[in-house]
Amino acid sequence: MDDMSDRRRDAVIRVGTMLDDANARDTVVLDVQESCGFADYFVITTVNSQGHLRGLIVALDELFNELGLEPVHPRRRNSEIGWVLIDLGFVVIHLMSEEMRSFYELERLWFAAEVIYSPSS
Repeated sequence: MDDMSDRRRDAVIRVGTMLDDANARDTVVLDVQESCGFADYFVITTVNSQGHLRGLIVALDELFNELGLEPVHPRRRNSEIGWVLIDLGFVVIHLMSEEMRSFYELERLWFAAEVIYSPSS
């Protein structure tokens, strides 16, 4: 891996760790480089409530500032459906309600991806 790849991998693992520390549930970081043409990593986590979701967004923004990262597209937020997508170019972060996560099963869709972070790893 080159230096940029290492920094990106470290950054997404820090995102996963921060989400777990902030009481998000079942956080997983997937390396989708081999099977995805628009991102290298996915971070998927479950939020506990709308207030928790808003708090995680604030905490993520602070972490992005610390890491020198900036979303490449405006945040796509639809509180009514319980899914916020944050696109940093090389990583797409999915903050999902339990219902949305169960319905879309993103981990099953990207089953071939390597799990590089989960709470149990």
